[in-house]
Amino acid sequence: MLSTLADQINNILPQTQCTKCGYPNCRGYAEAIATNTANYNQCPPGGTEGIARIAAFLQKDIIPLNPQHGIERPRPVAFIDENVCIGCTLCIQACPVDAIMGANKQMHTVIPELCTGCDLCVEPCPVDCIVMLNENGPATGWNAWSHQQAQAARERFEARELRLVREKQENEARLLVKAQEKLKLINAEIPETQAELDEKERKRKIIADAIRKAALKKNASDTQNEENTP
Repeated sequence: MLSTLADQINNILPQTQCTKCGYPNCRGYAEAIATNTANYNQCPPGGTEGIARIAAFLQKDIIPLNPQHGIERPRPVAFIDENVCIGCTLCIQACPVDAIMGANKQMHTVIPELCTGCDLCVEPCPVDCIVMLNENGPATGWNAWSHQQAQAARERFEARELRLVREKQENEARLLVKAQEKLKLINAEIPETQAELDEKERKRKIIADAIRKAALKKNASDTQNEENTP
């Protein structure tokens, strides 16, 4: 299967998934470049070399990095002060490449070799216990990041995205089962007054509507998954 233009551009990007380009991930930015809705100089982690690589591929001129999206810099690594960390998991949820270990109400730790330096874990931290440190020397852009590292980060990002979708679907399925069980209990109730009958009908309608919406969402999700399956 031939790669699309967006696929080929995505292969050139550093896969830090930092969103500094203005898009939710590297793939989204690649699609924007491919459709001419974004310029190819919006990726600070790729820096000048990244712009040159995309320009060569697109057969366009090399242009300066757009400063509105940041500056080219050495690749930093996130560090969590474990003495301050409260175990809220917000940094884990923010990390696009699963580079942070920990659990709820337990200390979190960054795996340095997996960190892409995206900064996305810093802002959500409610106790400001995360800092970005330069532990990779003065090299910037692609000189601070290898193709192998980029591909590994991309694989972790894509695996995480699939896991989140699966977990969401599993949670929705559990909630649907609970709603169906609750509806059975309500249907089995024998009201003795008109007020109790009205309340039963109110609850029944709310839960039945929720079940209907959940079923429609599941069917839509199943259809999309079938369409995306080669």
